[in-house]
Amino acid sequence: MATRLRWLAIVAVVLFGTAAIAQYPILDMVAGKVVQKYQGSSCEQLWQERAQKNGQPKSEREQQAVQMLHNDPQMRAAFIDKVAAPIANKLFECGMIP
Repeated sequence: MATRLRWLAIVAVVLFGTAAIAQYPILDMVAGKVVQKYQGSSCEQLWQERAQKNGQPKSEREQQAVQMLHNDPQMRAAFIDKVAAPIANKLFECGMIP
């Protein structure tokens, strides 16, 4: 009985996880580009970009994307799940977070 429940739980996690991934194909593409940008940038490039962006307003497209994430908690969670670990690792490697 416990084995059946365990298998049902695993199947449910896989199905719901797959559904969440397929739910936002554009978000997947954007998240992939964000991760690629961080992984493909040197630490020096990230430091320079950080210094240049301080105080600069976001583009209209960037503002719209952020607003969508504010308005849709599920989309926001899916995006953060995709980008958080790779970005945090890169920032840690570069000494940008403790």
